[in-house]
Amino acid sequence: MQIHELKRRTPLKKSKNIGRGGKRGKTSGRGGKGQTARAGSKLRPEAREFIEKLPKLRGRGVNVNTPISEKPFPVNLSLINEAFKDGDKVSPSSIIKAGIVSISKGKRPRIKILGTGEISKKITVSDCKVSKSALEKIVKAGGKVLGN
Repeated sequence: MQIHELKRRTPLKKSKNIGRGGKRGKTSGRGGKGQTARAGSKLRPEAREFIEKLPKLRGRGVNVNTPISEKPFPVNLSLINEAFKDGDKVSPSSIIKAGIVSISKGKRPRIKILGTGEISKKITVSDCKVSKSALEKIVKAGGKVLGN
């Protein structure tokens, strides 16, 4: 055997791909005729069609009908009568200092004074919401309500 008689184990070039579909002839891997053989054909699953016909539940979450704003923390007049002296000023910060309400999530909660119980001391209420019955009882005892 001489050098000019040697042959390669593998051929030098691959067969050339030309612009008529290359190695996928005729239907080019799309099967027969029809909707699925066309460009841009995407058949949706039947289950998805059924899901889209169902009505959507609107609202926050799944029909959450609770208000977004935080509700004020209720405090009864009987607790204020026990915790404060005659002539004291009642505000959210003083109610927290008295230990009736605690700070939650790093914020001072809004407070609403309710008319449950009796009050016999003159107090000045500020920066708190006050119910009608509590307002009547505080004024009757000689106190004031500022900025209800």
